[in-house]
Amino acid sequence: MAPEDHEGATSLLQSFERRFLAARALPSFPWQSLEEKLKDPSGSELLLAILQKTVKHPVCVQHGPSVKYARCFLSKLIKKHEAVPTEPLDALYEALAEVLMAKESTQCHRSYLLPSGDSVTLSESTAIVSHGTTGLVTWDAALYLAEWAIENPAAFTDRTVLELGSGAGLTGLAICKACCPRAYIFSDCHAQVLEQLRGNVRLNGFPLELHTPSDSGSPNVTVAKLDWDEVTASQLSAFQADVVIAADVLYCWEVTLSLVRVLKMLANCQRTSAPDVYVAYTVRSQDTGKMFITELGQCPTCGPPSVTVLGSTGKRCPLTLANCSLTKSIRPSQS
Repeated sequence: MAPEDHEGATSLLQSFERRFLAARALPSFPWQSLEEKLKDPSGSELLLAILQKTVKHPVCVQHGPSVKYARCFLSKLIKKHEAVPTEPLDALYEALAEVLMAKESTQCHRSYLLPSGDSVTLSESTAIVSHGTTGLVTWDAALYLAEWAIENPAAFTDRTVLELGSGAGLTGLAICKACCPRAYIFSDCHAQVLEQLRGNVRLNGFPLELHTPSDSGSPNVTVAKLDWDEVTASQLSAFQADVVIAADVLYCWEVTLSLVRVLKMLANCQRTSAPDVYVAYTVRSQDTGKMFITELGQCPTCGPPSVTVLGSTGKRCPLTLANCSLTKSIRPSQS
């Protein structure tokens, strides 16, 4: 295999690996590139390598995606294989047979490979809406904020971070593993979300015992119930957060107003300086984003809080090698 062909195959393998482990939508996979590679004599070897990097991946074997997802993926992979004149690969059909015999669960796993070689694995609901909440799955803005944090670790290193609306926990776990915060507080308000969140924190190797001294390089991690409509300034002040983050929490005006309320309290209740705030959100309604910026500026007693709104239209997230459709704008500190 020529060097350029080897490089292309390696890139293709990485794309399939990261997308599959993160259970990204099947149309996002580089199927057309695979079709071209399967015309080469080494096509069968490439398919076997893809199988090892996806369904047979050690991470997937221990914490795999939904049975339906694995079945659809293997069926499509076999279809691509059968479209070229070559000998059948028993390994593909055996893998599909194993999946067909497996029982579907209401929970599945997504895994995200970090630049360090470590990974973040999440247990999630197989339904987008479950138990009356959307917080049991990971949304694109969480992916983008995690990627931004990994590229900007100094914003979190040796600092106390409070995350608002942690959901399944991807962003926070990526920060805990890659950015060396001193302490990290995950928060949400829904009982089922908090239960799953605690499980995901433990699944990734972080204990949740209070007042336990952290190991070298490992942050103190807690999970807190935080209702934005009921929390008080004294409760927020107790966290003593240096950094506050939130991802994909601007999806309706009621929630947006509640978030603004919390951010204004945080800006006014700290004993020293106000925390740095980073918010990432997917654009679903231009009006919601505009209202968020407008409401932030209406703070007559202490001035508007300093909030950085993150995102990038069409940015490719290396955690999944998929595109995130977000927006980018910066709200600088004002005095």
